[in-house]
Amino acid sequence: MNKRTWPIIMALVLVCTGAALARQAVVSPFETAEWSTPANGIDQRVDAALAQHGLEMRNPCSDQVFIRRVYIDLIGTVPTPQEVDAFLRDRTPDKRAKLIEALFDREEYADYWSLKWCDILRVKSEFPINLWPNAVQAYHRWVRQSIKENRPYDQFARDLLTSSGSNFRVPAVNFYRAVPGRDPASLAGVVALTFMGARIDKWPEARRNEMAAFFSRVAYKKTKEWKEEIVYLNPAVNGPEQGVLPDGTSVAIPGDGDPRLAFADWLLAPGNPWFARNIVNRIWSWTMGHGIIHEADDIRPDNPPASPELLAYLEAELVKSKYDLRHIYRLILNSRTYQQSSIARNNDVNAATRFARYTVRRLDAEVLIDALCWIGGEGESYESPIPEPFTYIPKEQRTIALADGSITSPFLATFGRPSRDSGLESERNNQPSDRQRLYLLNSSDVQRRIVRSPQLRKMIAGAKGNGLTVVRGIYLMLISRYPTPEEIAIVEKYARTPGLPPVQAAADLAWALINSKEFLYRH
Repeated sequence: MNKRTWPIIMALVLVCTGAALARQAVVSPFETAEWSTPANGIDQRVDAALAQHGLEMRNPCSDQVFIRRVYIDLIGTVPTPQEVDAFLRDRTPDKRAKLIEALFDREEYADYWSLKWCDILRVKSEFPINLWPNAVQAYHRWVRQSIKENRPYDQFARDLLTSSGSNFRVPAVNFYRAVPGRDPASLAGVVALTFMGARIDKWPEARRNEMAAFFSRVAYKKTKEWKEEIVYLNPAVNGPEQGVLPDGTSVAIPGDGDPRLAFADWLLAPGNPWFARNIVNRIWSWTMGHGIIHEADDIRPDNPPASPELLAYLEAELVKSKYDLRHIYRLILNSRTYQQSSIARNNDVNAATRFARYTVRRLDAEVLIDALCWIGGEGESYESPIPEPFTYIPKEQRTIALADGSITSPFLATFGRPSRDSGLESERNNQPSDRQRLYLLNSSDVQRRIVRSPQLRKMIAGAKGNGLTVVRGIYLMLISRYPTPEEIAIVEKYARTPGLPPVQAAADLAWALINSKEFLYRH
């Protein structure tokens, strides 16, 4: 972009982000004055916790903010201008709840949450996990189908914990293959991290050994089929006669029995202190940006929850719903806690961690590149370090639908996509960097996507010379709202620059918005 683009960038960035510094009662267009969403059980507990610290929730977020937020948080996709416009025109009081339900039925819902689960389950072909391509595809399909069907979470977990058989024909057994080490201690560590949110390397050695005993009979053998492997119970190893569970209770295990079944029965029991707490805390962290216990996969006695009452409420709701994860998403997304503004009210640095506002955070790498691909009308080019066999990804495939963590791109690496080596939440890095800023500001790829954008060309053609229509369309396309009068005035002034073609002005506006925090962040 040329030098004369910089004034519009600076002006728009100030307009788009300067509202965060405002101290008005209601900051338009990001907030509204009145709630259309009734308070629920989450809000009652959050309000009570905030009152203890002299805090209260922020104002309701506006419809413009809500639609973009819930699309990104629930389906990993930016809404189209047509979807935004239809939602903003809708005057029914329960339109937010209806939108949430509609998004559950979208294919992108299954794609996006498969992506999240495959991060945790370490789904990748190559080193150090080495699932290999056939197993990756089978495993990913199974995970995605479970999410699409809304399979009860306890059944999903039981299959992963207790399955045996071919990694191609019984996809859930890949849970025991997707680990760098296959000894009982490593398997126990993966189980604890995934389903208990616990890092057992911090446990006393005796307690780690007691848990590892439940996975001492897991064994592996190859077949004559390329990269196929059987996960089975080694008959040469007797299970422990008396196993000791993580809560200290003993359980009798027959010598020819499967110790994993005893562990699963304990873990998945409704009163278990680990299982429900772990997953509701993860869902809260995924949707709210900060766990009730933080980090979400570091649950231990000396890392207490920000609100024990809130955590206990969500645990009870999950069990009562028979482990329906969508029920937890509904509770959170339909709460005022989730639907409040992200704009800071005061200087309390703990407001976000106490849930006194929505947490601002950068888009996931996959969500961001999918948005840029949609704008540019061309998919991303992927690469794999060791293609066994050669993997072809169609250009039209969404990045959130990628099964294999080994298939990547320079963009994904730059913007913090996790390597899927450990299953830790911290592997995903959504912190901004200088390299990312320079890429967005200077990349010929970003410029090419804008200049060749079929979305932008169609918009300009449909406007028939009406500059205001183009400006409004670009705002809807990129940040899911209409421009304010101040923003329109800035753009109109810039568009009157001598010698500046209207098409170039539109491209410069799009480029400026793509580099704004309002585009790059959930807010």
